[in-house]
Amino acid sequence: MARIAGIDLPRTKHARIGLTYIYGIGPTTALKILDSSNVDPSKKIGDLSDEEVNRIRLIIQNEYKVEGAARSEMQLNIKRLMDIGCYRGLRHRRGLPVNGQRTRTNARTRKGRRKTVAGKKKAGKK
Repeated sequence: MARIAGIDLPRTKHARIGLTYIYGIGPTTALKILDSSNVDPSKKIGDLSDEEVNRIRLIIQNEYKVEGAARSEMQLNIKRLMDIGCYRGLRHRRGLPVNGQRTRTNARTRKGRRKTVAGKKKAGKK
């Protein structure tokens, strides 16, 4: 089993898909890494030789921020937005969608479970 950046990559996946299991590497970055390390993207992770895995590992180590470094950088960026008090920082602080999505309906992932508020009874017909 190939272990890169502290992550065990799945043996049965193609190399271009397997690398995306590492936080901070998406499909495009995975293809760039494989291209620069001269590894066939359609080759399975289990079929990679030790030399190929080492080449991939070196490229990721030297050129990309992954896993803990990427997560901490993301958290620092969000904290900076909140500290300077910009609109995006306020949305993060309130736990609301950040990128302009509507909140009248939907947005349940960010807002959490519904907090039902008792409605006002209509004074109407008898």
